[in-house]
Amino acid sequence: MAGDGDGRAGLPRIAVVGAGIFARTQYIPRLREIAHLVVLKAIWSRTQESAKAAAELARDFAPEIECKWGDAGLEEIMGDSSIMGVAVVLAGQVQVELSLKMLKAGKHVIQATTEAETALSIYNSFPNQFPYKPIWALGENYRFEPAFVESSKLIKDIGDMMHIQVIIEGSMKSSNPYFNSSWRRNFVGGFILDMGVHFIAGLRMILWRVDGTKGTIQVERGIDSGKHGYQVLFSGENGQCQKTFYPFCGVNEELKMFVQDMLAASKDGDHKAEPRSSYVEGARDVAVLESMLESSAKQGATVQVKRFP
Repeated sequence: MAGDGDGRAGLPRIAVVGAGIFARTQYIPRLREIAHLVVLKAIWSRTQESAKAAAELARDFAPEIECKWGDAGLEEIMGDSSIMGVAVVLAGQVQVELSLKMLKAGKHVIQATTEAETALSIYNSFPNQFPYKPIWALGENYRFEPAFVESSKLIKDIGDMMHIQVIIEGSMKSSNPYFNSSWRRNFVGGFILDMGVHFIAGLRMILWRVDGTKGTIQVERGIDSGKHGYQVLFSGENGQCQKTFYPFCGVNEELKMFVQDMLAASKDGDHKAEPRSSYVEGARDVAVLESMLESSAKQGATVQVKRFP
């Protein structure tokens, strides 16, 4: 786990597999913020050009970052014993396959949610060939957004639950850089799965607006002082409304937890991912979304949600 020659010796090293919009605009800036916790050893893309362009964005905090591309680059990452974990930031069509390859090579992995049931069975069937079971963590995860964390704590103060309301509005204009991404255009359920699964995670964590016998909790998307995030409104029995704004920082928090889990797994072979970031939770999110769509197709009929242990 030796770090670069800049006083960060002993820090774990990770690689980012993917150099698209989200990797460049979210993962690299967040990794810059936690450069005191982890070393970005390499970044991979399908082409040398895109890998080099993304690496330059990280050069200020990862001066020795290596560019990897193509099949040979993936093999180099999998074979590099100094790389402890990998953030797979790719389109849904290929990310599960690559994640499983990295896990099989003994790398801890963090990725967004996509197809889950078959992938989980493959992951669970891996032979025990390492001193630890590689962590498979869920990225881009609303369970790490402070607004939902704090709201889940307030649930106990609203009394018996009486009413739940979830309204999801996702703005996606053609000018949005994600609008034409292959993730959404060439992947079954792309738009609904990519956006909807985040809100399902929030729903399962705190149920959004929730009315109880003693109060109400409401979480709203918003902007405060130029920062995007969520506003939490809590109304108690006294009729007063307490408002708190929480800027988005979930990617930062989940990456910190991923680093902690990697280090813990290296010391304790039985260590498992923090429950909020467990890939099983992602599978459960997808299962809820799939059941909602199936129920809608059946004119609102009751549908059994798949269960994952």
